[in-house]
Amino acid sequence: MNIAALVSGGVDSSVMVHLLKEAGYDPTIFYIQIGMEEKDGFIDCPSEEDIEITSFIAKKYGCRFEIVSLHNEYWENVVSYTIEAVKRGLTPNPDMMCNKLIKFGSFEKKWGKDFDKIATGHYATTTNVEEKTYLSTAADHVKDQTYFLGQIDYIQVSKLMFPIGHLLKPQVREIALKAQLPSAQRKDSQGICFLGKINYNDFIRRYLGEKEGLIIQLETGKIVGKHKGYWFHTIGQRKGLGLSGGPWFVVKKNPEENILYVSNGYDPETQYGKVINLQGFQYITENSWGDFEDEKEITFKIRHTPEFANGKLTKINDIYRIHSEKKIQGIASGQFGVVYDKASRLCLGSGIIID
Repeated sequence: MNIAALVSGGVDSSVMVHLLKEAGYDPTIFYIQIGMEEKDGFIDCPSEEDIEITSFIAKKYGCRFEIVSLHNEYWENVVSYTIEAVKRGLTPNPDMMCNKLIKFGSFEKKWGKDFDKIATGHYATTTNVEEKTYLSTAADHVKDQTYFLGQIDYIQVSKLMFPIGHLLKPQVREIALKAQLPSAQRKDSQGICFLGKINYNDFIRRYLGEKEGLIIQLETGKIVGKHKGYWFHTIGQRKGLGLSGGPWFVVKKNPEENILYVSNGYDPETQYGKVINLQGFQYITENSWGDFEDEKEITFKIRHTPEFANGKLTKINDIYRIHSEKKIQGIASGQFGVVYDKASRLCLGSGIIID
């Protein structure tokens, strides 16, 4: 089988190559450059160290190695989407768009079409049910990344391989140490780009700047502080507000007037909700329920967390509505709600959260 292995230089993708070789495969290693190194003289994702480690992995295992650039595609799709959503006061998810449009979108069109499978270091698995491939959760529930893969389509999931999906993170580290991989002790990347070097607020500040605005307590209308731009804050945010006498939570934003509304304490009426409306819901594999009218028992996530929430799914015209069993904190328009089968934990699909 002809396999393209997407390697970033981190421990997960490095171990992924190790496992593929142990299984008898001879993957071609690809390092994708998508940071904005060529834009406006800024260097968001310096890639020298990552390329050096990836090159070492390729040589160690005798794999062909290619460096490919998707800078422009990343700007046109992921960065533009993120900036536009933030301007509108929404909470975007660049990681989901990067997976759908870049790693398994643009890469597939330009290079992946020549391969039978595309392997990545994601913590996820695939499951075959009645000759159909479904995205399914990883063994490590804390690291599970199916939420970030919730926007991929069936063609993409049917071609993907997740060699480390059956392992826990400590096991991955142990394999890397035994194999003497240079990434064995490397910290996990954090950030919005594939390489994880960029700070989200610095990224937003570059393109939207700063603009001082008021922080107002929703219940009383009292001014309790100031902020540097509503675009730096998300619904449900607790840290980074600089307010005393908390806990304070961001519960609403007014983009037109650049006002941030907050609530003190745990008032369920302002911070929690049980109804989540999803627009543009897309199934990954297929709509196994058909055009249903009844409620469907599901589990779901509205952000990347180890925990699943239980609820029921209904369909009202083009809107899919989640009725959560328990009140959910921080329901943010623009984010994605990802739906799972309650019994099997197969990842069924996702939609954009709207008011």
